[in-house]
Amino acid sequence: MKKFATVSALALAATALAGAASAEVNACLITKTDTNPFFVKMKEGALAGAAANGINLSTYAGKIDGDVESQIAAVESCIASGAQGILITPTDSRALTPVITQAREAGALVIALDTPFEPADVADATFATDNFKAGVLIGEWAKAKMGADAANAKIALLDLNASEISVDYLRDNGFLQGFGIDIKDPTDIGDEDDPRIVGNDVTNGNEEGGRTAMENLLQVDPGVNLVYTINEPAAAGAYEALKAVGRENDVLIVSVDGGCPGVQNIAEGVIGATSMQFPLLMASKGIDAIAQWAADGTKPENTPGLDFFNTGVELITDEPVDGIPSLTSAEGLEKCWG
Repeated sequence: MKKFATVSALALAATALAGAASAEVNACLITKTDTNPFFVKMKEGALAGAAANGINLSTYAGKIDGDVESQIAAVESCIASGAQGILITPTDSRALTPVITQAREAGALVIALDTPFEPADVADATFATDNFKAGVLIGEWAKAKMGADAANAKIALLDLNASEISVDYLRDNGFLQGFGIDIKDPTDIGDEDDPRIVGNDVTNGNEEGGRTAMENLLQVDPGVNLVYTINEPAAAGAYEALKAVGRENDVLIVSVDGGCPGVQNIAEGVIGATSMQFPLLMASKGIDAIAQWAADGTKPENTPGLDFFNTGVELITDEPVDGIPSLTSAEGLEKCWG
């Protein structure tokens, strides 16, 4: 009799374990790369959130920014594994639409992080910075910082890649509008006719690309005096190219992301100003949304008036200007990538 009770207890324990395993929530995080510090921090936030919520999180990344094929394969793997939720920073906000649609049809909650899909409702929700506003802030700051010289600016724009995805054109055009340049098509890059624009080049969001793009645009006009970059790794590369020709002290560089290395570059005078995002917050909110969805089917809501949930943006500079709220680099280092 005692032996039977022991066997029954083991059977009950096995059943309980099987029930717990079946109730486990499986989710995926797919980033553009696993080398850009921005996405490293995003992954860190997602893993911490998954652990806190009891979610089994699988992570994937493209080889470089723009690697659509790897992201498609990652989404397909997530569908095959029965993931209930997918967090993704789309490397191409249009080309991924078919596979994202398949994921949603398979029952997964799909949340875009940082980069909205086109249209935004391709995903169930988006947690992101207002990327246009991030661009506007650094454009307004650069115009105020240059003062009367803004009328004679020679501007180099260092963008992401040839796909011109949403995060790319939003930041670029936001910067131009903030600087006081009329933008044409707000979803296009490089169609402006303002003579102050020297040109655009692509960086793939990394330091090597930023250096090469800066070298190319200096060939177009060695008198460049203002540089916009899609992110801070590209800005660091641009600075090295300028330093190589002795121009590092007379060219103003502005950027977007607000990572701790970028904020340190503010303190060191490499970058004049940057717009800080909060990728850890994006990721943690995304994980919380997947947990809620798995629990009761509730989907996250957008910020009123927007087609995404706005995770905020802060201007970081050690040279504040009147009328534009900002934080110092010391304050930024206390907040970077929260």
